[in-house]
Amino acid sequence: MNADAIRRAMAELIGTAILVATVVGSGIMATTLTDDLGLALLINAVSTVAALGVLIWTLGPISGAHFNPAVTMIAALRREVRPAEGGRYVGAQIAGALLGVALANLMFDLPAWNVATTDRGGVGVLLGEVVATAGLLSLIGAITRSGHAALGPVLVPAWIGAAYFFTASTSFANPAVTIGRAFSDTFAGIAPASVLPFIVAQLVGALVGAGLTEYFYPRKGVVPEPLDLPEAVHRVEE
Repeated sequence: MNADAIRRAMAELIGTAILVATVVGSGIMATTLTDDLGLALLINAVSTVAALGVLIWTLGPISGAHFNPAVTMIAALRREVRPAEGGRYVGAQIAGALLGVALANLMFDLPAWNVATTDRGGVGVLLGEVVATAGLLSLIGAITRSGHAALGPVLVPAWIGAAYFFTASTSFANPAVTIGRAFSDTFAGIAPASVLPFIVAQLVGALVGAGLTEYFYPRKGVVPEPLDLPEAVHRVEE
């Protein structure tokens, strides 16, 4: 593994860590500021949207700013990243999520990791995760294939922010973030028993989103470029 590959993996680790720290930390702060759950969710959503936009803008040119195993999975299926690179990305994302949740907990004088007790089950909630993740992946595919990838730092956070409020699940849409949130028994937490169903729903949603991209933005015989990925990341060796 060369220095560039390490740098890309580190970008995924740090980006995912900051994203999870924002999601969890803003949730903790929100509940200390207000007892109004709607206002707390708004604080949580606005913080997440802002941080995600900054992270995509900053780290996108380095790693593509996946921060999400579902995004990496689809990129690998499209041969936009090699399997080994995809594996490093997913490992970095999960490690980053665990570091990020620990950082958020410690900033608020809580144990670094404490198991969440908030159950997030139910068909409607899982359907919300399918919808949120499908929308995310189809959006990424649309802006990439239409030549508008530069809008990623605006449009991707906008989708996540909207899905916070129109889905029953509040739009996790990210297996790594889901795993991280299982280790904070706070506003953003998710009980371990709910994690696997969430991840399955997210992966199903990712496949649906990828299918929508292929339907609306077909590119026969062309390997589409991922969101601002450096050439070295998405070049495929024959």
